[in-house]
Amino acid sequence: MAVLTEQRAEIVKNYATHDGDTGSPEVQVALLSSRIQEVAEHLKIHDHDYHSRRGLIMMVGKRNRLLRYLARTDPQRYQTLIGRLGLRK
Repeated sequence: MAVLTEQRAEIVKNYATHDGDTGSPEVQVALLSSRIQEVAEHLKIHDHDYHSRRGLIMMVGKRNRLLRYLARTDPQRYQTLIGRLGLRK
């Protein structure tokens, strides 16, 4: 269920703002989005996996907090990120 190292490196490369960047909000949100998608697929099969459901809810909350931070500090980067990830309607 975890994101493979190659996938993680690809996500970091695509969303990094500079070389060696793993901590920017863009990278963190992209990695969380990937994990959220995987856990959501898992829960479609395993309806009663409540522990994973709790983890999913916590990841969604963390992603929302990071997105709120980014929207507050740099609205242009926020708009670009949600457009690239296909978040928000």
